[in-house]
Amino acid sequence: MEKLAIFGGKPVRETPIYYGRQCIEQDDIEMVTRTLQSDLITGPGPKGEEAERKLCEITGARYAVLVANGTAALHLAAMAAGFGEGDEVIVSSITFAASSNCVLYCGARPVFADINPETYNIDPESVKRLITPKTRGIVAVDFTGQAVEHEALWQICRENGLVLIEDAAHAIGTKYNGRPVGSLADMTCFSFHPVKTVTCGEGGAVTTNDEKLYRRLLRLRTHGITRDRSEMAHPTDAGWYNEQVELGYNYRLTDFQAALLVSQMSKLNRFSQRRKEIVKRYDRAFSEMPELFLQKEIPESDTTRHLYVIRLNPERLTCDRKQFFDALRAENICPQVHYLPVYWHSYYEKLGYEKGLCPNAEAYYEWSMSIPLYYSLTDAEVEDTIRAVRKVTEYYKK
Repeated sequence: MEKLAIFGGKPVRETPIYYGRQCIEQDDIEMVTRTLQSDLITGPGPKGEEAERKLCEITGARYAVLVANGTAALHLAAMAAGFGEGDEVIVSSITFAASSNCVLYCGARPVFADINPETYNIDPESVKRLITPKTRGIVAVDFTGQAVEHEALWQICRENGLVLIEDAAHAIGTKYNGRPVGSLADMTCFSFHPVKTVTCGEGGAVTTNDEKLYRRLLRLRTHGITRDRSEMAHPTDAGWYNEQVELGYNYRLTDFQAALLVSQMSKLNRFSQRRKEIVKRYDRAFSEMPELFLQKEIPESDTTRHLYVIRLNPERLTCDRKQFFDALRAENICPQVHYLPVYWHSYYEKLGYEKGLCPNAEAYYEWSMSIPLYYSLTDAEVEDTIRAVRKVTEYYKK
């Protein structure tokens, strides 16, 4: 067979394909330009309000609060939930660090639940075993875009009086039992980073059906300052008067970013369908390869996939994950790994977390990687990715 590029052979492609990227079209640019030429370019502004309405339409939530990024969304949700000193909050072990950092920001302690070894989402049985009298909530991540097991998690929350925050940074466009993600948890957090299905450069949002939570999120987004007299300690009729009633942050999103988000959200169905098409092609290509494990989906989740993960079967391959990863890069297919178990980060080590907490998560991490998946990936690029994965697998298979 042809030698691998990493060993001097000709690569599958001459130019690289990365695991994710944005799709910005001319109408997106024009909407941002018009907003930049308007009177208001910061937020909250008219485009921000339009984006919040649009997000409510997409998710079915009653309220949406735009913020500067997905981490800000998680932070404000954790604050609005009332997490604080002495509390424990159960979080997923396979996620970006922000999902648990938001708990630390509030002075509470993250407690890491293991994942389901087939779906890679937080395992409700693991969650149950971690409940203590100190547990105040759950931050459940829709990893790769697949919805978490809402029914099981809601039952746990009802039985124990817990707040459910859904980290849906990967999952805009996903539905659970026909209902859109964003209207299912007490609060749902989104990210609009460029590798996500829709983007505004950065940006995030919290959705909720609870008016009290919504009002607090609005205050926390803007320094804890309000113009609502019913929330003030010293109300006045003065038109200029506002009052800081609690400690908040400047987590506002600019209006020209919101304009890009409005334009992008109008394309969500198109973006979602293309991602689903690519996932089906990958599934067909890789499902008969015993050297690879593919992520399984629960039947309740109609998933708009943010990531496509392949997990290597060490019993069928002669290489480790790094060798496979490097060989794909040499073919100009550039994967990524999502994610290091959060408690393996050195900062968490300093907090006293040790390896061995979540065996399924650790086994997943050792052998997994994400391959290219995004709207503008062409059919030819999809085929090149499949060819490269097959080529490397064939080289290293036992």
